[in-house]
Amino acid sequence: MTDSWVNSAEILGSDLPLELSGTGNRRALLMAALREAVRSGRLAPGTRLPPYRSLAADLGLARNTVADAYAELVAEGWLAARQGSGTRVAERAAPVTPAHRPRTPERAVRPVHDLVQGQPDPSVFPRTAWLASARRALAAAPDDAFGPGDPHGRPELRRALAGYLARVRGVRAAPERIVVCSGAAHGLRLLAEVVGGPWAAEEYGLPFHRELLASHGVGTRPLGVDPDGARVDGLTRRDRAVLLTPAHQFPTGGPLHPGRRAAVVDWARATGGLVVEDDYDGEFRYDRQPVGAVQGLDPEHVVLLGSVSKSLSPTLRIGWMVLPQRLVGPVVAAKGEREQFSSATEQLTLADFVESGAYDRRVRRMRQRHRRRRDQLVAALERRAPHVRVTGIAAGLHAVLELPPGTERSVVRAAAWQGLAVEGLSDYLHPAAAREGGAVARDGLVVGYATPTERAYPQALEALCRALPPG
Repeated sequence: MTDSWVNSAEILGSDLPLELSGTGNRRALLMAALREAVRSGRLAPGTRLPPYRSLAADLGLARNTVADAYAELVAEGWLAARQGSGTRVAERAAPVTPAHRPRTPERAVRPVHDLVQGQPDPSVFPRTAWLASARRALAAAPDDAFGPGDPHGRPELRRALAGYLARVRGVRAAPERIVVCSGAAHGLRLLAEVVGGPWAAEEYGLPFHRELLASHGVGTRPLGVDPDGARVDGLTRRDRAVLLTPAHQFPTGGPLHPGRRAAVVDWARATGGLVVEDDYDGEFRYDRQPVGAVQGLDPEHVVLLGSVSKSLSPTLRIGWMVLPQRLVGPVVAAKGEREQFSSATEQLTLADFVESGAYDRRVRRMRQRHRRRRDQLVAALERRAPHVRVTGIAAGLHAVLELPPGTERSVVRAAAWQGLAVEGLSDYLHPAAAREGGAVARDGLVVGYATPTERAYPQALEALCRALPPG
């Protein structure tokens, strides 16, 4: 969308209009207007925003546009979503005035090193191979690829994914059961609209996913997690779905025990519930054989979510959902009449990238690179902090460093003083877990080892070791 446009809506019937004007993407304009309203104080902390459907109607926008804007602003910290209370402006402390701002070294507020999990090193994106696939894909593209997009996704990509996922992840699915989306978050939003709630979720997981579900009226309750993965014996008939990371529990590590994989499928069959399998790093295994997808056990009761955000780049905005047959139609209907999220040309490029073998080669190279990074992390800890136990290292793009009780916050602050961005394990704990007698928050760090460049990684490890408590 490149036209210039202006629209406004009353927030909760107040006199404050939300003005959207300018040229460009409508979701970006809406997010900019909401940020400015919060920044200027026109939307005070705690102010409840209208439901995304209502605001979409007032502004003349697609519901998906407003829902995605809300979800992104929740992730950025501008908004907060809680089940039963809607979406509100996030509560925050009053800003420190310049005259009283503490004198803080630059390194404490602007990280030099990045060990936050979740993103591959952007400098190693396979530009040459991707460009070659793009040229081939565009040259061979049928005319309809340049018309209104099919919300199912390009058939070329769905065929390529069906073959790849069957071969690498043990997935049982025809291309007709695959719906292309813009990533796992988009897939969750669509499932929330179609399936409804409540859901169960692992007590450790991405807060963004829980907040996204909550912003769509789907509450989650925590399932305990131990070395064998999620405690699926805690599922009930009331749960409409359960969100799991069976291949490598996020972020604590480890695959879901075979007995529990069978048990969660039995629960879904007996109750009509749905297993939502987030296969976020299924290709990256180092010290054990690959673990096939739970979807292969029962394609009619398991949804598999995947994307290229870890294997290629999150900027491509291409993901997929492998769905039970009964959900294909409802999910496509929820997505809309036309493809609004993933570029057809990038879908065609990815299809060629997979079919040509370039994707397999990329995964193999990145697996070797990540394993080397992991080994460097373990070796540095053995030398500098042998008292710190590191877990979850048999797979994935991150590890968990176990810390003495009560030290996590101080270590995160010490890392910031070293110019290092890293996250505490407690940041991922479901807020209801302790309240319901579940887990007591464990102290630890979630250390991502994929993002830094080869040159920057050793310095990042040095900063990490300096921040750790003495033995």
